[in-house]
Amino acid sequence: MTFAATVLTLFPGMFPGPLGVSLAGKALAEGRWSLAVRDIRDAATGRHRSVDDTPAGGGPGMVLRADVLAAAIDAASPADDPRPRWLMSPRGVPFTQAAARELAAGPGVVIIAGRFEGVDERVIAARNLREVSIGDYVLSGGEIAAMAVLDATVRLLPGVMGNAESAESESFAEDGLEYPHYTRPQIFEGVGIPEVLTSGDHAKVAAWRRAEAERLTAARRPDLLRRGPAKP
Repeated sequence: MTFAATVLTLFPGMFPGPLGVSLAGKALAEGRWSLAVRDIRDAATGRHRSVDDTPAGGGPGMVLRADVLAAAIDAASPADDPRPRWLMSPRGVPFTQAAARELAAGPGVVIIAGRFEGVDERVIAARNLREVSIGDYVLSGGEIAAMAVLDATVRLLPGVMGNAESAESESFAEDGLEYPHYTRPQIFEGVGIPEVLTSGDHAKVAAWRRAEAERLTAARRPDLLRRGPAKP
């Protein structure tokens, strides 16, 4: 089963963008996943093909209309579509590595890239949209957030990463940050590689990496330690 992603956006020219290169781009070319990009404006009616309107109750900015977005969703994702529908929104639940793993194990995803001040609340409820955020900040639109979600997910699909163990040992794989990495040259600007990493003792290397992961997690993301142990 191929992981199928559909993105609804007012700026389809932004895609595939970064998703067309590196791991995601190679996997896309190999057919390990598919990407359909749909212009929300195609669902607009009337001479001006308006997709937004002023917010009810007043206030700044514009709001994406419920009728236009609902029509766009219905055209891209029929009622029997098993894929979840995500709306990229700064007020959404945080996107995590666990969410990426869960998404990668499924049939795909329909992602709506929000714009303007927001989306009419009625279409969020009527079309069962799950609001998802990639961080505590506001972007100009949801397109970059959609790319981040898809990049994090696609790399976890079978056969995409050259070494499957890489996904198991990286940051957030087990609710902790990853340990430091070193490679050649042996000495860089007077600083050498920690001796334990060149000792050949795999048990000592594993213990060092576990300790370093816990140290970095405690220093930079102590909130992760409260969720569970740092990864080895």
